[in-house]
Amino acid sequence: MKKYAKLICAVLVLALALGLGACGKPAEPKNALEKIKAEGVLTVALSPDFSPMEFVDSSKTGQDQYVGFDVTLAKYLAEELGVKLEIQAMSFDACQTAVSTGSVPMSISGYSWTETRAENYDLSDYYYAGENETEQVLLIRAADAEKYTKPEDFDGKDVGAQNASLQMQLVTEQLPNAKCVTIGEIGVGVLELQNGNIEALAVADGNGTQIIANNPDLVKCSWQFDVKAEYEANVVMMHKDEPELLAAVNAALKKAYDGGLYAGWYADALELAASASAIEVTVED
Repeated sequence: MKKYAKLICAVLVLALALGLGACGKPAEPKNALEKIKAEGVLTVALSPDFSPMEFVDSSKTGQDQYVGFDVTLAKYLAEELGVKLEIQAMSFDACQTAVSTGSVPMSISGYSWTETRAENYDLSDYYYAGENETEQVLLIRAADAEKYTKPEDFDGKDVGAQNASLQMQLVTEQLPNAKCVTIGEIGVGVLELQNGNIEALAVADGNGTQIIANNPDLVKCSWQFDVKAEYEANVVMMHKDEPELLAAVNAALKKAYDGGLYAGWYADALELAASASAIEVTVED
């Protein structure tokens, strides 16, 4: 009888030990939002070649070097989620691939809403960054200002646009007889334009303003793209089918909008983009 009592006691002790072990082990995150909070870090991919949205302050190093409207927004989202922010700088193409494969939960890099992106990613509600998203323009050489004034003038001409961008879509749709040239990074596109390898470069208006400030040999074409209302704002891009993270981001965006924060963020980004230490950096994959 004593033998059986000892055996039962041993079994109970083992069961209790296993139970305590199970209770002490943290539960596996069930979704992207839980994983971010469990790790205490929000990782955001961006391409720092697009001022005033995201660029580099050359007077700083590490994470502090990344600045601009979208960087401020990323910091705000991290604060709202109660975690730290980690920026991963990569090319514009690579940012989207990283989100698609799930290697990062989100990217904030001056994205406009498009039908294709809506099919492949979770896209946030709109956020508004000054004039940057309201107009899309063509940059041309100042010497060609009178040469290019209407869509037909670009027939058969090489027009550059960043790969996988809204600008590429607009060039294809609204300049169907032009030759759309894929540009990996905007800085490269500017050099291609200045060197005469392309005749125009499609960019967001705010970005174009910053480019012209640093390159007075370029101007905006008098003709502009006709931009649909649904494209006239920016969105945060997230991995598909993560409703919890999407809801949390949208709640934070609403709070920022209701608090009137966007205008100040954009004004600060413009001021910093005009400083001597501001540079646009091409990231090689």
